[in-house]
Amino acid sequence: MALSKVGRRGQVTIPKEIRNKISLSKGDHVAFTLSDNKVIIEPVKKTLLDLRGSIEVSGPQDFSAIRKQVMAAQVKKGEEDDE
Repeated sequence: MALSKVGRRGQVTIPKEIRNKISLSKGDHVAFTLSDNKVIIEPVKKTLLDLRGSIEVSGPQDFSAIRKQVMAAQVKKGEEDDE
């Protein structure tokens, strides 16, 4: 078992042996998931840009409009969760 200490700003260093096993390098992103009071850390190797072109579309896409629509839906969902 590898151990690490939480710093004063909540930062934790992932031990080198773990970083090596999951191929993490400086600047890589990780995702945190909470499951049954355990934290799971997984490397994030792909972004949405990596998926570009993987789905056929009928025409040009307005990503600014799509982004605004998604943000508005998230705000609405947050408001509903607060009720």
